[in-house]
Amino acid sequence: MKLRINNSELKPYFQHKELLKKAGRLAKKLLKSRQYTKKEVLAVYEQLVQTPEDYVKDEVFGEIAELTLALQPIVPEKDMPFYSLRDEALPYQVFGEAGIGKNALDQMEVAMKLPVTVAGALMPDAHQGYGLPIGGVLATEADKIIPYAVGVDIACRMSLSVFDIESTYLEQRKPTFKNYLGEHTYFGIAAKNDQPLEDAIWEHPGWNTIPFVKSLLAKAQKQIGTSGTGNHFVEWGFLEVLENSADLAYLPKGKYVALLSHSGSRGFGANIANHYTQLAREMTGLPREAQHLAWLDLATAEGQEYWIAMNLAGAYAQACHQQIHRRLAKALGKKPLLTIENHHNFAWKEQLPNGQEVMVHRKGATPAHKGELGIIPASMLEPGFIVRGRGEKAALQSASHGAGRAMSRRKARNTFTMHEIKKQLQQKGIKLMGGDVDESPGAYKNINEVMNAQQDLVDILARFIPRVVRMAEAEQNKKGWEG
Repeated sequence: MKLRINNSELKPYFQHKELLKKAGRLAKKLLKSRQYTKKEVLAVYEQLVQTPEDYVKDEVFGEIAELTLALQPIVPEKDMPFYSLRDEALPYQVFGEAGIGKNALDQMEVAMKLPVTVAGALMPDAHQGYGLPIGGVLATEADKIIPYAVGVDIACRMSLSVFDIESTYLEQRKPTFKNYLGEHTYFGIAAKNDQPLEDAIWEHPGWNTIPFVKSLLAKAQKQIGTSGTGNHFVEWGFLEVLENSADLAYLPKGKYVALLSHSGSRGFGANIANHYTQLAREMTGLPREAQHLAWLDLATAEGQEYWIAMNLAGAYAQACHQQIHRRLAKALGKKPLLTIENHHNFAWKEQLPNGQEVMVHRKGATPAHKGELGIIPASMLEPGFIVRGRGEKAALQSASHGAGRAMSRRKARNTFTMHEIKKQLQQKGIKLMGGDVDESPGAYKNINEVMNAQQDLVDILARFIPRVVRMAEAEQNKKGWEG
């Protein structure tokens, strides 16, 4: 299958027709030569449109940068409102600042200058993203929502099922548990169902409320119960209960067989993100460095549509996880004792301590209200954590969503090999199905350092220790969704 990128995927970055055309040609050329992956091209373009002057001398992207400076409008059409940024960023708390790169801090500074921003915080797993950094938490005025502050993979989600099975059972039967994953999980951008699966999600009124959402129904039906690429996974492991509490259904201290999954709203959510980000940019004029933080007003039809679509994507992501967990529980022949789940990449209507109503965007951040349970995974090599939120006000009642990347995907591919990764996993008794070099454990921050930086944000109740991990195959990460 040919690698491909459509001009519609580049529209959030390039509005001028000539610029869009040339950027599309260059992208296709780079993909064909396999110099860049699709994700890398989009990541460069996202940065290029914000600071094209940084790319003018670049051997690959210099021509596009020059054309961007010449043609790309900083301000929207004159009949659209233009908003200047604040002269100074609003103050915000950074947790684990020593482990956060300058690019992520710079992105957060821009977000805190938006005229609609009220408060913010940066989690210790933070790293550069699109618009708002991954690990960024941003509170805006209650009626303003920023699609790219939610993220492309809307409602990316963690889900855990715990079974009344001792850990030794899994250790003795790893090949069996590997077969369960091989037979009942489906990965990759092109993963799909041959027949639509029954699910209550199809009764949701949102499918028929918005024509654009309705046009995505067939794709959503094909992809439900499947998992994406990159760092998305389904894995068997042990849940080591550290505290006997009502939060964990009074499970006695010890190790239990558990199933953990991480994925989001698939192509359905990504299409919503790109479509409404483009609408936001057309309706909200901002300086170039902030254009990916354009917002929608909930008082408009477009804002209401995005709010409905985002919440539907959240329900869809939950349904995807439930499909996966039901299939594997059935294969195991056991019902779970306990389930825990949480979103990240979402926006919630909440109140600040002073009573002000706001829209809280958690992009790659876990909700951590007082007493709220959440899941913070690490890499495939290290334990993740089941946590209870402490409701820390300075963090906008949030915590990290994982360890966070310490290096880019391209740098990881140039640094590690699959042979090295599999050797590390073998030494720890972990079996890996699929996976790619850019998901090497070495590409991630130290999870213990991340957890130490957020002791005021969460309490640790249990640890999840991976034993059999499935991710998308390297080749699946390169295939485009054609559905």
